[in-house]
Amino acid sequence: MSDSLDRSTKIHLLKEPVVKKLCEVLEKSSNRGWRKLGEIVGNDRRIKVSSNDMEMCSLKVLELEGSPSRMLLRLMGERGCTTGHLVEYLQILGNSEALQCLKPSALQILIQPQSVALISGHNLRLSCHAVGKSPVQYQWFKTKEEVPNSFSPDLVISPVHLKDAGFYICRVNCGDTFEFSQWAQVDVLNVTMSCGQSYHSLEGRLKLVIQPQPQRLNVGETLQLECGAVGRPIPRYQWHRNGVPVPNATKRKLMIPHSMQDQHGRYRCEISSSTERMWTNEVDVVIDDVYGIGEGSSELFLNSIPEQLYATDKVALLIGNLSYQNHPQLKAPMVDVYDLTNLLRQLNFQVVSLLDLTESEMRNAVDEFLLLLHKGVYGLLYYAGHGYENYGNSFMVPVDAPNPYRSANCLCVQSILKLMQEKETGLNVFLLDMCRKRNIHDDSAPNIVLRVTANIVFGYATCQDAEAFELSSSGFTNGVFVKFLKKRLLDDEKITVVLDRVAEDMGQFDATKGKQALEIRSSLSERRALTDPIQPGDSADLAHYRSLQWAKTHELPESMCLNFDCGAQIKLGFAAEFSNVLVIYTHIIKKPEDMSLCQAHVTDFSQDLDVDPKEMNRETPEETGIYLLSSNLPQHCLYTRVSSLQKLREELVFTVCLQGTFTAMDDESVHWTKSINIGKPLIARLDLNRAMRRNSCMQTCGMPHSPSHSPCHSPGPEHHLHLHYGSNQAQDYSRLSPQHHYLDVYERVQGAMGGCGDSFYDISKSCYEPVYDSAAGLSSSPGRLSIPIETTDDINELQTVFINSLQLQQP
Repeated sequence: MSDSLDRSTKIHLLKEPVVKKLCEVLEKSSNRGWRKLGEIVGNDRRIKVSSNDMEMCSLKVLELEGSPSRMLLRLMGERGCTTGHLVEYLQILGNSEALQCLKPSALQILIQPQSVALISGHNLRLSCHAVGKSPVQYQWFKTKEEVPNSFSPDLVISPVHLKDAGFYICRVNCGDTFEFSQWAQVDVLNVTMSCGQSYHSLEGRLKLVIQPQPQRLNVGETLQLECGAVGRPIPRYQWHRNGVPVPNATKRKLMIPHSMQDQHGRYRCEISSSTERMWTNEVDVVIDDVYGIGEGSSELFLNSIPEQLYATDKVALLIGNLSYQNHPQLKAPMVDVYDLTNLLRQLNFQVVSLLDLTESEMRNAVDEFLLLLHKGVYGLLYYAGHGYENYGNSFMVPVDAPNPYRSANCLCVQSILKLMQEKETGLNVFLLDMCRKRNIHDDSAPNIVLRVTANIVFGYATCQDAEAFELSSSGFTNGVFVKFLKKRLLDDEKITVVLDRVAEDMGQFDATKGKQALEIRSSLSERRALTDPIQPGDSADLAHYRSLQWAKTHELPESMCLNFDCGAQIKLGFAAEFSNVLVIYTHIIKKPEDMSLCQAHVTDFSQDLDVDPKEMNRETPEETGIYLLSSNLPQHCLYTRVSSLQKLREELVFTVCLQGTFTAMDDESVHWTKSINIGKPLIARLDLNRAMRRNSCMQTCGMPHSPSHSPCHSPGPEHHLHLHYGSNQAQDYSRLSPQHHYLDVYERVQGAMGGCGDSFYDISKSCYEPVYDSAAGLSSSPGRLSIPIETTDDINELQTVFINSLQLQQP
């Protein structure tokens, strides 16, 4: 490990322990503390810190756990202060203790052990990796007792038993210096699995394995409820009774001795970690003589409880298209898909989350999604990207769609619904975060005959013939729809009630008030909710097989330690940002004492993949484009983001290159390489790049404008209208093009709509001036002809069978 400090590092990238120690030193020093530091920085023109800034820092002492020093450092970081600048300021300040905080320690723990909950009989692994100026030694402890023969960075107990539950810590020695790791709690659950069941936790996510059971007892008896989840980090628990948290009920087991009459009701437990939240089933607790009139009151109470509805399984396909080849780029779909993925997983959905799919990849992804559906399954499709709606049919636009595009180049949502109905699903939910403007270049009206079923819900991000917006900001933010949807999605309510509340929330948002409103179309007759528990039906074996197929496409490659001939050891790790985006990270576990510099990086990726060489092997996740997963990745690594895994045609093979310099060789650089084959990771196993199947979703949707029958040309001036309307005229011809609209209200807003060409206008003004941009040719896309329905100016007169079968709910 180098003794030198990287002086170019921005101070907002300093590790939390360093910042915490530095703040403590600055705040306990009166003459050489944060105030004096602020004065020194204020006199430097490079970093502007005003007297108002200092006053704002001083007010932090009024807040609980507020820190003026931390506030000052944050302001300095936002204004470009580097570690080098900070060292200069601290030298002028003359605070040697503060300077010492920035110097690399002789011993650093790079990987801390993480608390975990797992099932008895599985394998327990706790990891603690450290580096020092000399070789390091490890010793693991359980509470205060040494764990026998535990001298390696990884503590492995195989298999783990109930007696192994407890708190673990690791002591790391380096010469005369030693450090203790953080404590890690191990919770071991005793779960009896039936034949065919598996509780393998993917990506360390929570998995509910013990559900509470209904209870019936007499007054004065002990009420006992138990639940349990496995995962890393270890779950937290909070029991609820009739929707209200039970005080001090924060353990897996709820025990109430001497139960009273007023403690009957419906109980369930909220299980959460730092990134996830899920709920157990809600169970009934009946305490006899509740109303003091004998057993009949309990029967009355039971009869008043609505019947619990179940899903035989839950499957979700999430597609976010943002990097369009011929149309405006979007930002929000990536954040929206990521957030919804985490939320739906907490509801026990099997989620496939994909970014930037071409037409053939989208169709093949839908085919794979349909294979996971069967009788009673809850199927959910979310799409964010460019789109349009013609005659009641919604079309999703792939990233390779030409300009202008037509139905032959897009996916018809209603055709997917038709195929879902054939699977006899229990609930079909479509959340379409796209524009619904009419595409004037597409006159087709697909003749899709849908069955009338009482289990369909459409949540449109915007109303018919209107745009959907994404918030414009320098960072990554949600679109308007998901901004409010994610606050409600976990509510234990009928799905249409959840969407109604989202609509109400959106209606109060000043930035889009009067411009974007959620529209709900539903034929749902039962109280179906996304929180409904899963109870396998008659085809449980088939469902289990399909679940295993899904799991195989979401398993990460095993992390590995690479040993090089020079004596260096490198850890190679993997994480999934999306189903088609893999993160690879490397860090040095061990380097020879005579090696002055040691670096490891990955290279030589397949040209099928989207890997920017300029963004590979970066020191922070953000530098390589990993904005959403960065907080969950280990520190002190080099990171590489590999996207578009669906394009991978062969197994993923790349090279790990180790570069080292030795003092004895006058610091001459030496290289070693290892070829690594991790097979087809994540979604790459499904071969979505293959040719479209003959029975794909495109066969259900008529496409009169197939490339072989509809010659493509770029519209000339005669196709373009320059229209000016006064503020009292509501007609909007912006549907001529996909575009970004900016709202001059509290937030700048970007619209993401489907269509053709490009235009720009300020929606707050009274006239619209679409500006035509050149169109590209249609790409080859197979399709079949159907006779188009005659068009009319009044789109409401063209109601399809589907529209007639659904109830329109005004938000």
